[in-house]
Amino acid sequence: MTRGTFVAAGEALVDIVVPHDGAALSAPGGSPLNVAVGLSRLGLDALLLTQIGEDDRAALIRAHLDRSGVRLAPESVVSGFPTSAATARLDEHGAASYVFELEWSMPAATLPEDAVGLHVGSIGVALSPGRASVMDLVGQARDRDLLVTFDPNARPAFTPDADRAWADVRETASYAQLVKMSDEDLEFYRPGATPEEVARQLLGATTRLVVVTLGGRGAVAFSADHDVEVAGRRTTVVDTVGAGDSFMAALATVTHEHGLDDLGPATLRALLASAHEVAAITVSRRGADPPRRDELAEGWPHRG
Repeated sequence: MTRGTFVAAGEALVDIVVPHDGAALSAPGGSPLNVAVGLSRLGLDALLLTQIGEDDRAALIRAHLDRSGVRLAPESVVSGFPTSAATARLDEHGAASYVFELEWSMPAATLPEDAVGLHVGSIGVALSPGRASVMDLVGQARDRDLLVTFDPNARPAFTPDADRAWADVRETASYAQLVKMSDEDLEFYRPGATPEEVARQLLGATTRLVVVTLGGRGAVAFSADHDVEVAGRRTTVVDTVGAGDSFMAALATVTHEHGLDDLGPATLRALLASAHEVAAITVSRRGADPPRRDELAEGWPHRG
């Protein structure tokens, strides 16, 4: 494993979580922020490139990043910019639906010299004008042959044209060695298509691994020659906020540490099992609160 900085680029905001029966709670969120926190808690040196203001919401975000060991790129703080928020309403099963107050732009930035990986996804790489800045980072990562991971995390409220959104996903995925999606993402982007059909569209010279999460049923991983499905871990679900992001952080961490050279069935099963372990702890707690590495089973990540 090469030491260095793993960068996450995209939106950071405040999640206002409204339980099915209880008082609302405010907590830092945004998919790329959650992934950065997950990366750091799993032992990587994580840097977040985003855009926040200097208001109370920004202070909440910065304190959370500090507690989790995530560095915030200085250019991410923009005076006068209103820090965004998302209201997550939970149903009786703990599943979240979202309403956003968000503007997305991001200053142009340069990946640090010691960068070893870049994660992008969600609104950050879907919504203009910020998409251009994120894609510039993706191009920098490609030119330096860095690991790029991508989770589209579909948000139809911001990108209602599914065909246009899918074209952007295809473009971004063409730069990424690892792409993770959910079955809900697939239903929006390519209704009626199977995970395998979508994975085969994305796998290519650059994209080596596609993972599709299936909610409570588990996840399936696809490489050029193999596909495996692994059931999720049984756990008591408090809510699902941040579950996919912690799963993504685990995939990125294991991929960074062990590479993508061996993608046989045993390796794919071990990779999914490692990510399921992280996500299971996250859903057992309130909000996007992924585990630290010392909370995981001895020997994590699992090896095939």
